[in-house]
Amino acid sequence: MTDRVSLLSRTPFSQSRRRLLRATSAVTALALLATLAGPTATLADDAKKEGGDITFLIDSLGDTWIPNNSAISSFQGHIWGHVADKLLYVDAEGKVSPWIAERWEQNDDATQFTLHLKPGVTFSDGTPLDAAAVVANLDIWYAGRKKDGINPIGLFPKTYDRAEAVDAATVKVSFKKPTLGFIPTLGYHGSILISPKTLAQPASEQADLSKTSGSGPYVVESWKEGDHVTLTKRKDYNWGPAAVGHTGPAFLDTITYKLVSEPSLRVASVQSGQADVAYNASPQELSSLKDEGFTVATPRYLGFVNGLAVNTKLAPYDDLKVRQALQAGINRQEIIDTVYTPDWKLATSFIQSNVPGATDHGDLLAYNPEKAETLLDEAGWVKGADGVRVKDGKPLLLTLHSNPYLATSKSVDELIAQQLGKIGWKVAIRAFDVVTYGEKVKFGGAAVPAYEVTRSFIDAGTVAGILTNANNGENWFALDDRDQTINDLRDKIASAGTIEARLPLLDTLQTYVLEQGYFIPRTQIVQRVYVQSPALKGEVYNGVAYASYYTATKSEVGQ
Repeated sequence: MTDRVSLLSRTPFSQSRRRLLRATSAVTALALLATLAGPTATLADDAKKEGGDITFLIDSLGDTWIPNNSAISSFQGHIWGHVADKLLYVDAEGKVSPWIAERWEQNDDATQFTLHLKPGVTFSDGTPLDAAAVVANLDIWYAGRKKDGINPIGLFPKTYDRAEAVDAATVKVSFKKPTLGFIPTLGYHGSILISPKTLAQPASEQADLSKTSGSGPYVVESWKEGDHVTLTKRKDYNWGPAAVGHTGPAFLDTITYKLVSEPSLRVASVQSGQADVAYNASPQELSSLKDEGFTVATPRYLGFVNGLAVNTKLAPYDDLKVRQALQAGINRQEIIDTVYTPDWKLATSFIQSNVPGATDHGDLLAYNPEKAETLLDEAGWVKGADGVRVKDGKPLLLTLHSNPYLATSKSVDELIAQQLGKIGWKVAIRAFDVVTYGEKVKFGGAAVPAYEVTRSFIDAGTVAGILTNANNGENWFALDDRDQTINDLRDKIASAGTIEARLPLLDTLQTYVLEQGYFIPRTQIVQRVYVQSPALKGEVYNGVAYASYYTATKSEVGQ
């Protein structure tokens, strides 16, 4: 567990120090990875397409394997994407296409949907993936089993009413209100199809990954808590999504996800040939790694940008002028220039620009420290001799809780602290590990003035329900029912019967949330950074930026 507090300062990570770390960590990595079974596999001289084993180095494997509770984890989602399938496939541009559901229909007001399933699909325990199995999954995605510690899937539509098996290959799904987002949400990484036998198990059994059965192209061969997960391909798999250009068994024999907490060790292991993929490398390393011939991928997912959801119940952030000053006081271009690379893009809204329905509101996010100073003056915050603003004897404070799911979060926080310090804020930064962060840092928490968001979603129609408290929404800004404007927009977006009717409402929502300073964007999010051996090719990145190695092949370098 870590619990560190730092104030304002930021020390650049020098190029010379990075080179030294890389050189020394390459040696350390050899010893570290010796625990993996056997030497690195290579293919025969004819570079067969079939076969090969890869090692993927990751910085965490989360804290539970209960499917509902772990499927949306930034770390465990990698494993679930290979062990389990989805009803529909969603690509990096938000395009929806068939997978286990071969086709579907909906009624005119988007309250009823009929899914037609691909025949012959089975879970790895032999259970058919039929209509009854889909109904069991839909039910638990919606409701979970809270008394057993099994959560609902957060972004599954709260308007869900019921699902019924019309016959073995047909499922009818009904909603209490129009729910345009249902179909794309079936491609969300939380919506994984798990055997009914697994779902019926108590939480303690579901937490044992070796006892979980999906229908995906890989099955779990072995796993050790806090160490590794090894997957082996399922030879009878024959129902992959056509959109990726392959439907039969995977080409690679095994994928091992190995926990290595230090970023420099992960990268050095790929450089030395002891591993094939390093996850979450430092952005400052990417240019030189490209020059060395390694494959670098920085896919953007469909979802929210990286930013801060502001707690409007907590003074002084209950004051519109203070929130607007915070919006104007952050230099977003400097964040990209200092912490990131040109692979990262300026935020133009609070949702990513590749999300269908996103509109450009970059003018509301322009850096304007003079405007911020004026707003704070008008709000009664007066600068003291030390540069910190004070009102009624209290300093202008902001505590930022760095997000452990984003390796660069603390560096961005430190830079923002410098920027806001010039305007009169006193900023503290707290950093926790993944588990502690989940326990202590909540939207609208009494000690959390601004919650850092890194959240994917598939359909923009789910956004309004997340921001507010309707239908057990997450109430990000602690508004409850105090803001009638956002509540009206939420309801109109939710009841829209067509995409065309919804688009202008989404545009208005984006404008309003940014103008009110409810959400403070930082950058468009690249949460998943991959550094990969040039011997590994053919991976595919989906709508939430996970790398799928279902279509990947491995050869000798240079072939």
